[in-house]
Amino acid sequence: MPLGDDRQFAPATERNRQPILDVLHEVLPAEGSVLEISSGTGEHAVFFASQLSPRQWLPSDPNPIARASIAAWRSHYPSNNLYPPLALDAREELWPVESMSIQQNGWPPEFQGLDIEQHPIRAIVNINMIHIAPWTACLGLFAGAERILPEDGILYLYGPYKQNGEHTAPSNAAFDHSLRSQNSDWGVRDLADVVAAARERHLALVKTVPMPANNLSVIFQRQSS
Repeated sequence: MPLGDDRQFAPATERNRQPILDVLHEVLPAEGSVLEISSGTGEHAVFFASQLSPRQWLPSDPNPIARASIAAWRSHYPSNNLYPPLALDAREELWPVESMSIQQNGWPPEFQGLDIEQHPIRAIVNINMIHIAPWTACLGLFAGAERILPEDGILYLYGPYKQNGEHTAPSNAAFDHSLRSQNSDWGVRDLADVVAAARERHLALVKTVPMPANNLSVIFQRQSS
């Protein structure tokens, strides 16, 4: 839903942002940079960044309309630790944060204040993506996390999941049906499948946290290869 400028509005964000923030406070490393994959409207980014300082928040999205919304929200609610959105598709074999170098002037000018050596990426956050994307996006997310995160780095996922092959609520079953009717590659994932795919990329499940509206926070930690 647009707001009269480039900002987009997702009603669920206002409902889930505080519970998600509460979990992030518990599980994120105390410092470093957080890369948000598929930032969507950007509402989460502007809400989290100011409250998670001194961590640096790097939003991203493959959709140019979403990136325009993120930039617009950032303009309305600026924070010195919130950076412009990167064009990043989780399925890519090389993410921009891997190929850009501040020392080689590979980063855009607006990133010059970010010392990636002083604030390395120690966590990746992904909210409400893997069910509204092909399974290859989930696999790409795990592959990127394996490449980028240091040992003990955190990958945080949020969204609905099946458990033991079953939906956890009728509303999730209806949501899953709606998603699959829009795109056969979409759908609510089974948690066991997600955990197994993560394990193949040296990402160990730390814990799951029940969240409002029958969602889960799923936290992984990067293990040594």
